[in-house]
Amino acid sequence: MNYPKVIQGGMGVAVSNWRLARAVSSAGQLGVVSGTMVDTVLARRLQDGDPDGNMRRALAHFPSQEIANRILARYFREGGKDLLEPYKLVTMNGIKQSEAVLELTMVANFAEVFLAKEGHDGLVGINYLMKIDLPTLASLYGAMLAGVDFVLMGAGIPRAIPAILDHLSNHEDVKLKIDVKDATSEDDFAIEFSPGAFLPTHSGSLKRPQFIAIVSSSTLAQTLAKKSSGRVDGFVVEHHSAGGHNAPPRGGVTVDENGEPIYGPKDECNPEDLKRIGLPFWWAGSYATPEKLRSIMEAGAQGIQVGTAFAYCRESGVRDDIKQSVLEKVQKSSTHVFTDPQASASGYPFKVMDLEGSISEKEVYESRPRICDLGYLRTAYKRADGSVGFRCPGEPVDDYLKKGGSIEETVGRQCLCNGLMSTVGYGQVQKDGYKEPPLVSAGKELADIARFITPGQTSYSAQDVLRVLLAGSSESA
Repeated sequence: MNYPKVIQGGMGVAVSNWRLARAVSSAGQLGVVSGTMVDTVLARRLQDGDPDGNMRRALAHFPSQEIANRILARYFREGGKDLLEPYKLVTMNGIKQSEAVLELTMVANFAEVFLAKEGHDGLVGINYLMKIDLPTLASLYGAMLAGVDFVLMGAGIPRAIPAILDHLSNHEDVKLKIDVKDATSEDDFAIEFSPGAFLPTHSGSLKRPQFIAIVSSSTLAQTLAKKSSGRVDGFVVEHHSAGGHNAPPRGGVTVDENGEPIYGPKDECNPEDLKRIGLPFWWAGSYATPEKLRSIMEAGAQGIQVGTAFAYCRESGVRDDIKQSVLEKVQKSSTHVFTDPQASASGYPFKVMDLEGSISEKEVYESRPRICDLGYLRTAYKRADGSVGFRCPGEPVDDYLKKGGSIEETVGRQCLCNGLMSTVGYGQVQKDGYKEPPLVSAGKELADIARFITPGQTSYSAQDVLRVLLAGSSESA
């Protein structure tokens, strides 16, 4: 196929929303929506009254209107909830998943992809994290029902996903082994999903999307190419300078004088090693310039994946006031992005931008009550009785310790789930009136995004990003 030169990064929790993906796809490149926490995003958009009607329009196209109507009845609020009223929470996922949880997950992924693909014939992808494995099966099926073209997946080793895509394309039952701490080789902890239980009369096969694994080393790419359960179609090779979650340094985490993880030569990839695998690949992390795009393509890549530049364009899901603050800092050359080895409950380093009023500020972090009411980054663990429990180092410390966690694991942990929801405008108002503060991420090249702002303007569009990146190319925007 004719692969795109630019993949727009699938930045988590509605930063890479359908509007951004549609703008990039309409321009001939690969727009990508985030599949992370998209069930909660849909539920909160509906509770806000869905003022532009987009969510309801997408739901009206879901193959089962019975399921769509149940979700509307559960979450839609005509005119929107009161600003000081808490959002109704989505039920947390577990090994045994309720019908309501699976329906919402399916429909939310369908809606995001449907809207991103609406009105053009460009390619659309969806991004998932292996670390957040419980929603994966229903998420994939919902996205495939909407005709998603690419599935991109990182934050783990997605060897099982290609075969799952094969089976789901034929509406076949699927199973995914779940990572459970303290489990033994005799345990078989897994989630299962049966498409026929939800759409028993759906006929005809679905398009099997291209599968792109997000990796940080050529060794992992080679392993996935040879030992995955089915066809891997390519790789995004992500450098540790990229925003959001990063792979930890190979050989273990040690920190420098500033407290950031130290990466070394072993954490660098050589495009020659990727070329030998023989599959398409894209370079990611501080490559958002036309010169770097040309150089990596000359080295054998199909192109680049770009995150931070798109994260702060007009079409992204980041709140307008946060975008304005970030762009003002960029133009004053006063940005600072910290690779925090402790912030994320996932255990992966996570890039946090210093921003007033956000959880990056010590006072804001320390004043926030520890609450775990979304639970996407919880860790599954095996209880003494053999059952599976869930814990999060960002939850109340006493609760975490009662579940067998250690006090050391709780130090410095931030609630990414609630912080990122606030960043995209769906922050929770807790029962005592406390408003969840935002958590803002960006890559190390944040200061460079000023070049996308044309003279006389204070913001920029996705089209501006593509125009700069593809300058001199036959695909110039």
